[in-house]
Amino acid sequence: MPAVHLTNSQFYEKAEGSPLPMLVDFWAAWCPPCRTLAPIIDELAEELQGKVVVGKVDADEQTELADQFGVLALPTVLYIKNGAEAGRLVGLRSKEDYLALCGL
Repeated sequence: MPAVHLTNSQFYEKAEGSPLPMLVDFWAAWCPPCRTLAPIIDELAEELQGKVVVGKVDADEQTELADQFGVLALPTVLYIKNGAEAGRLVGLRSKEDYLALCGL
């Protein structure tokens, strides 16, 4: 299952309605590192299915959400646990770094 594309309202539904933590990739179409990260995020969505909800937020379209979390650079990947930010990585990182962010 690929990563879920999230809007502002969908983000809150997932964050509040799921007992699972979330890994959320803030990206934009014009961002080359974001395009490089996209297949890694989809791989993580497959591997973490049932353990972590993996989502993607287009920071250009969902500016309110990006502003709320203080996303200033792309890509930014947040780890959300119990509805609150529990960690973040900014810039393109390795798959292992994202797994470590999730505590795996």
